[in-house]
Amino acid sequence: MPRYVIEREIPGAGQLSPVELRTISKQSVGILKELGQSITWLHSFVTDDKIYCIYDSPNVELIHEHARCMGIPANHVAEVRVMIDPTTAIDV
Repeated sequence: MPRYVIEREIPGAGQLSPVELRTISKQSVGILKELGQSITWLHSFVTDDKIYCIYDSPNVELIHEHARCMGIPANHVAEVRVMIDPTTAIDV
């Protein structure tokens, strides 16, 4: 299943309260259920003015449909080609 990084420009995202983030998360999970089990939200990183989300989805169109239903932007969507981490540096 393809994995995507979604960049969402949301001014003031870093100032959202835990209650606001919970509300947004619940809305997102509800819409994901409506869209079907083929799209999965893994996690998100909230910065000052952006939220970076990691999703598994069969296609980019489903990512954009989720964003449209949420009423939030998906300003940039990039398919992950390879994931690396510190273990990548270890010689095998």
